[in-house]
Amino acid sequence: MLFQTDHRHGTHDQRRIYAWFEIAYTIIDFAAATLFVIGSFMFLSEEWTMTGTWCFIVGSFFFAAKPTLRLVRELKLAAMGDEEDLAERFRS
Repeated sequence: MLFQTDHRHGTHDQRRIYAWFEIAYTIIDFAAATLFVIGSFMFLSEEWTMTGTWCFIVGSFFFAAKPTLRLVRELKLAAMGDEEDLAERFRS
């Protein structure tokens, strides 16, 4: 099932993939937030404004990567599951 929140009952491979994607998701989230905090401090000084702006831009790309990563994870997990069940859900 797409975007299923309980992956404790999946296969070993499904649980492993879910865990790796959660780690990657957390790293991306942490990196984006860190860049925004650093960029915010850089905006306190005129001479650091350009670098701070780049921190915001890179942080924004990290934030944009989060839903992409989540979709890739869910599609990968769905591909490991019952394809007929997945197809049935999309027909309805």
